[in-house]
Amino acid sequence: MTGAELEPVLEPRSTSLFGDREVALVDILDRLLAGGVVLTGDITISLAGVDLVRVSLRALVTSIAPAPGPRELAVEERDGLR
Repeated sequence: MTGAELEPVLEPRSTSLFGDREVALVDILDRLLAGGVVLTGDITISLAGVDLVRVSLRALVTSIAPAPGPRELAVEERDGLR
């Protein structure tokens, strides 16, 4: 390879889910909770190759809509929505 040959220059590209813009933590949480998040993990404490304690975590985190109260139900029945 001679000194006249140049290697191509790679342009940096965004690897972020949101591109190059800054996003607040509350916006990320809102997006995650709208679709739901599953958290899983395992922790094992062992001594001399013998498992002493094993903790497994399985959690589903999502947002839910509150159930309508008596007032909302009465309005829906009155308007024929139910």
